[in-house]
Amino acid sequence: MNIDNYYSARKNVFERIQDASTATKLLMSLMMACFTGLMAQIIIPLPWTPVPITAQTFAVLCSGLLLGKKYGCLSQILYVVLGVAFIPWFGGMTGGVEVMLGSTGGFLIGFIIASYFVGHITEKYAKARNFTRMAIVIGIANFALIYIPGLAGLALWFNLTQGASIGIIDLLMMGLVPFIFGDIVKILGAAGVSKVFLPKE
Repeated sequence: MNIDNYYSARKNVFERIQDASTATKLLMSLMMACFTGLMAQIIIPLPWTPVPITAQTFAVLCSGLLLGKKYGCLSQILYVVLGVAFIPWFGGMTGGVEVMLGSTGGFLIGFIIASYFVGHITEKYAKARNFTRMAIVIGIANFALIYIPGLAGLALWFNLTQGASIGIIDLLMMGLVPFIFGDIVKILGAAGVSKVFLPKE
């Protein structure tokens, strides 16, 4: 396949996803929710924090890239709702409302917001789909839109379970600092997906 055929195929696939029927898009959203649940099982527990390292953030970011704001966001809503309802596909094969109310509940909310944001930028600004610009967009989604509700939820959980407020340094050590390197790898990986699979016009 020469470079012109590659660009043409990439554009055709992207347009077919955009123009797919509602039923097909709903199915793709469900499949992306399943992919998020699968990636959530790639887990590294840390002894000093209830928040583990997982690979699910990569799936969250790719959901917006590949499905757009509406159906990418829907995929994460399905992931959260089905996980709370009856599918144990959160990190460590857990599920139920207790996870939503636990130390990682805020991050689950952040997944929905981040997927919508990445999808919005991907749909509206074709020039943002190159590697560098999308890495910046995804970095904002990851470190702001996921971590702000995530850290807020972690602080609330700590206060309710320990009966005391947590200091900002301790909060960052529990919910942010240990994950920075891995998040950078996932951000660059998702930006690479944009570079390879999304048309730039």
